[in-house]
Amino acid sequence: MRKRFIAGATCPHCQEKDTLAMWCENSVDVVECVKCGHQMREADKQARDQVRTNEQVIGIFHPE
Repeated sequence: MRKRFIAGATCPHCQEKDTLAMWCENSVDVVECVKCGHQMREADKQARDQVRTNEQVIGIFHPE
């Protein structure tokens, strides 16, 4: 799996610049900071948009 760095991007967790790598895993875009390990997934972002304001998501089921 080929990872690509995102030039000029800043990690939202540790605030380091030029440390974010991106790749596709099971048709889901994954971005990870190589410095602190913080991960973001495109599927997580889509799920957050569907959650009502006073509720919390415990987990997301991904059948394989």
